[in-house]
Amino acid sequence: MAGKFEIYKDKSGKFRFRLKSGNGQIIATGEGYETKRSCLNGIESIKKNAPDAEIIEVE
Repeated sequence: MAGKFEIYKDKSGKFRFRLKSGNGQIIATGEGYETKRSCLNGIESIKKNAPDAEIIEVE
């Protein structure tokens, strides 16, 4: 089962997304967005800019 993005409204009425793994665990969450379109743009940004993101350990 593939991962999926879920879009929802938080208690303050802002749109947010969470990325769930194939087994249903939440592995990432997004910030609060004023509009659904902005939330969708945030998802697209992640999909576009981080498919091969480098992993850096910060000490």
